[in-house]
Amino acid sequence: MTPDEYCENKAAQSGSSFYYSFRFLPTDKRLAMTALYAFCREVDDAVDEASDPAVARLKLGWWRTQVNAAFDDTPLHPVAQALKPVVASFKLPREHFQTVIDGMWMDLEQNRYVDFNTLERYCYCVAGVVGLLSAKIFGYVDPATADYAQQLGIAFQLTNIIRDVGEDARRGRIYLPQDDLERFGVSAADIFRGRVTPAFQALMRFQVERARGTYTKALATLPPQDRRAQRPGLMMAGIYRALLEEIARSGYRVLDRRIGLTPLRKAWIAWKTSWSY
Repeated sequence: MTPDEYCENKAAQSGSSFYYSFRFLPTDKRLAMTALYAFCREVDDAVDEASDPAVARLKLGWWRTQVNAAFDDTPLHPVAQALKPVVASFKLPREHFQTVIDGMWMDLEQNRYVDFNTLERYCYCVAGVVGLLSAKIFGYVDPATADYAQQLGIAFQLTNIIRDVGEDARRGRIYLPQDDLERFGVSAADIFRGRVTPAFQALMRFQVERARGTYTKALATLPPQDRRAQRPGLMMAGIYRALLEEIARSGYRVLDRRIGLTPLRKAWIAWKTSWSY
C-alpha cells in the first residue's frame, strides 16, 4: 500500500463530511487534502484511542518528529510520507502542523473550558489552522481569505462539539464553556447523566446560534475572487450547516445519540454547492 492509498483509506473509513468535498478536487489537491485529513485523524486518534495519557503524550511527541521529518528528513509513517511532497508543493507552514498537535495536547491537560475565549483557542489549534492549511491547498489570491478559512475551521469545530456533547461526556470531557452552563443553569452532572432538560435545550440553542454566527462571519469575509477556488470549504460549510439544523430539529438530543446526515444527503449537498460558485 502506498502512502497515498493509506491516507485515502483513512479518510474513506472515517465517513467524515470532509471526504465528500475532496472528491471534487483535481488530483494533486485531492491527494494533498486527503493527506492533511489523515494527519488530523492520526493525531486525534493518538489521544482518543490511548487509555493511558502518558502513552498519548509519547505518541504526540513522536508525531512532532514526523512533522519535522516531512519538512527536513525522511519520515517513517505513511501519512508523513504522503505529506512530504505536499508541504513542499503548496508551501505549507510547519508551525501549523505543530499547532494541531498542540491542540491535541490540550485534550490531555484539561477536560473543561472556563469560557468561550479559552474554547476558541482550542478550536483554533485543532481546526482553525487546518482551515488555513486547506485554504492554501485550494489556492487564493486575497489575504483576507485566510481570515475566512480560520473562522470556517472554528465553525466546523463548534459544530463537532455540539454534535458530540454526549460522546465527549462519556470520555469525561465537557467542551461547552463553563460560564455558559452556569448562565443556563445546567450542571456537569446533568450532562454526564444525559438529562435533556428545558435548561439544557436552551443552552444548546445558544451554542447552535453561536456556531451559525461563526459561519455567517466566515462566509462574509471570503473575497469574491477566491470563492471558486475555495469551493471545497464552501461544500463542507453547506454540509455542516445542514447538520446544525438537523440537531436543532431533533430538540438538541445530542446526549444519548449521534445525529448525522446520510452519505447520500452529504453527497447531494456537496454537489449542489459545487454548482453555486
